[in-house]
Amino acid sequence: PHPFSLFSSSPSELLRGPVGQVVCVDKEVLVVEKNRLLIPPLWNVYFSWGFPDNSCSFGHYTTEKTFAVCESVCDWGEMLCAACPNQATIVTAGTSSVVCVWDVSISKDKLTHMKLRQALYGHIDAVTCLAVSEVHGVIASGSRDLTCILWDLEELNYITQLPGHKASITALAINDLTGEIASCAGPVLYLWSMKGQLLTWLDTSCGSDVTSCSSDGDILSVCFTQRHEWDPRNVIVTGCADGIVRIWRTEYTRTSPDPPQQPTSPGQDQPAMTIDGNANANFMLITTRHKYSSKDKNMIFFKHFWFMIK
Repeated sequence: PHPFSLFSSSPSELLRGPVGQVVCVDKEVLVVEKNRLLIPPLWNVYFSWGFPDNSCSFGHYTTEKTFAVCESVCDWGEMLCAACPNQATIVTAGTSSVVCVWDVSISKDKLTHMKLRQALYGHIDAVTCLAVSEVHGVIASGSRDLTCILWDLEELNYITQLPGHKASITALAINDLTGEIASCAGPVLYLWSMKGQLLTWLDTSCGSDVTSCSSDGDILSVCFTQRHEWDPRNVIVTGCADGIVRIWRTEYTRTSPDPPQQPTSPGQDQPAMTIDGNANANFMLITTRHKYSSKDKNMIFFKHFWFMIK
């Protein structure tokens, strides 16, 4: 027998459109449609956007009845994405290229106010995805301008930029346990430290026809499983346009320092990628080697990515 089973919902529980968010709570899984976002910590109210007049609304998750409509966001163009770190804060962004942080107050099923706290300027094209970590106090925004910017959630100012993407950013996630950040651009998955240092990257189209111009392999969503820190069962999960959910595992190995080599600047990342596996196998192992040097330590990390070949 299989170690686990998957059960589908009854037709009456299926959504009417694409899935926008999945939240796992103690005894159930909550799912909302695209352009909807559940507000923590109770998850019983949703924030909704994508209306022709660029307004937004709030409603009850169980009844799907709207109890408030807000036009404060209309002046910032079409909203493409949103994130909600807590019940008093909503972050929005879209075609205006501006990341907006809003103060929100909901009391007794009524919207008391939704006021702009700060507008964050840095992108030069539409912002397509957002991720927020209240634990690490970070907002990550990805844009069609091929950049990803990290912002301080408390001070609401610029921290750093994650450079080197070759396509529009399509998905972002922040690991609350480790602070690592996953960014996705086309079929490429990038992994960053919480300080914005590139740890490794991987073209997930390996095993497919990489010469094709098709976007079927583009990554549309990404998340971390977050058990205990450094738990080997933690994985990165990506959902792609080809309909396949892929699971990735990372491993960190501390080794003794290499013999003296050409000096590197503090914190400089030197990746070298090797691929192990058989082209006809169902799974392939990609190993990346990274050297990290600083004043008081010299460490080498090996990262292993297992992925399923279509």
